[in-house]
Order: sequence, then structure tokens, then C-alpha cells
Amino acid sequence: MTNPTNLQTLNRLTASIENLRDGPHAARPVVTEIRPTKGLFDLELEGLWPYRELLGVLVKRDIQILYRQAALGIAWAILQPAFSVLIFAIIFGHFAKMPSDGIPYPIFAFAGVLPWTYFAEALRRSSNGLVAEAELIRKVYFPRLLVPVAGIIAPALDFFVGLVILLGLMLVYGVMPTWNLLAVVPLLALAGFQALAIGLWLGPINVRFRDIKYTLPFLIQIWMYASPIVYPLSLIPKEWHWLYSLNPMVGVIEGFRWAIAGGTFNVLPLLISVAVGSVLIVGGLVFFKHMERTFADVI
Repeated sequence: MTNPTNLQTLNRLTASIENLRDGPHAARPVVTEIRPTKGLFDLELEGLWPYRELLGVLVKRDIQILYRQAALGIAWAILQPAFSVLIFAIIFGHFAKMPSDGIPYPIFAFAGVLPWTYFAEALRRSSNGLVAEAELIRKVYFPRLLVPVAGIIAPALDFFVGLVILLGLMLVYGVMPTWNLLAVVPLLALAGFQALAIGLWLGPINVRFRDIKYTLPFLIQIWMYASPIVYPLSLIPKEWHWLYSLNPMVGVIEGFRWAIAGGTFNVLPLLISVAVGSVLIVGGLVFFKHMERTFADVI
């Protein structure tokens, strides 16, 4: 049986799509052009712009559902990274004596956990969003690409709440922020870019094979320990940095630590991260567009 709250949400979203298409601009004729694709890279991205208001509706809905149905509300945005940092600081910082490149270990760990938590949640949402919006996709047409895009935007609120806590922790440890902190926003955008690039591959696969929903949390957990969150990049032999940096989150996390605590900035992992993400997102867009025509039938 369909949950009444979910049914009401579905009806509101459907009404929003119909209003965007026919409501406020009803005086102007709406022309829908149906044409064959002109090639592999004919992605029709220009069709997203008329639905920009719907993107805002989807993001707002996701945020409202997340906090309205949670007993602790926005406190989860604080507790999740805080408990992770506490455990890492005790096990890896205190007992294992893991190096932290001269940064107090709690700040070192927090600066890795915060972008990773955002990336993991954005990846989860962008990969599972098509299946979660199955009723909406079957009911009315809109550019399906909006679903994974909305999935990477909504978790940004948790990120900025956690960033405030990190800045407070920095003051406790006497680490003063610098102008490098301005780099946090483009680095957050890069993390979202990486999550979207991978989500464009996993989302359509998840429509056909629901195993993704169950294997993704396991893969994210393994991926976390394969990223420099509890240990620094300097622990990896220098001759292997280029190979290790093929993990697209290595450049993001190292860049974020530099933005928070300063020090020497290694630009190579960031450049490799951008290159890998660019290849993944171009391929992902082509794959997503190719699979999009079957979503309503298979989902």
C-alpha cells in the first residue's frame, strides 16, 4: 500500500511539473520537439533549463523529508561526522599514532571525514534516486537527469553544518583559518561532480539490477579506507602517488585539508581527480541518455 504522505508528495511533484510545463506560461504555446538523436554525444542538455524550478522543488522536498521524518532532525549532520572523528582520533590518532602532517589529529580526521561524508551521501542519492522516484517517472515526463542532480545538491546542507562544527574545533585547537578556506566551495563542487559522474553510471544499472542498492554501502565503506581520511597521502610512496590519485576523492580530500589547515599543496592529485571525473561524467552522460528511454518501462 502506498504511504499517504508519499502519495501526497508524489501528487505535489506531479502538479509542479504540470504547472512548469503548462501553468504560468499557458498564454504562450508550448512546443515539444521530438527528433532522433544526431549522434552519440547528442545529450540534449539544453532541455534541462526549462525545468530548473523543478530541480529546486526536488531538492527542497528531499531536505524536508530528511529532517521532518528524523527524530534528531539536523542534529544528524553533526553527530555522524563527529562520532566518526571521535573513533578515528582514539583508534588511529591515539593508539596507532598515525601521522597527520603536523595538524592536530582530530582536525586532520575531520577535514577528511567531512568531504567524504558529503560525497558518500551524494553518491548514494544519485545512484538510488531513479528507483526512489519510480512512481513519478512512470507518471509524468521530465528530464530524468534532474533526479541524480538533485541527489548531489541536497546533502550540501549537512556539509555546511558540519563545516561550522569543524571551524569551532579549529578554534579550540588554535588552528586559525586563512584565505585558503575560500577553496572549500569549489572543492565541494568537485566532490559533487565526482558523485554525479559515478551516479550517472550506477543509477541506470540500479534500474535494471537492484543489487546496486545493497552493494553500494559495502563499496563505499571499502572506498573510504582506500582514501586518505585516517592517514595522510605522504604515507603512500611518492612513486605511487599518481596511481593512488586515480581514486577521484584523493585530490578532493587533500585539497580540503590544505584549505582548512594550510601547508604545502600537492596539485597533482587534484589535477588527476579532475581528469578522471571528466572522463567518468562524459561517459556517464552518454550511458545515462542511452538508457533513459527504457526507465519508465523497466523501473
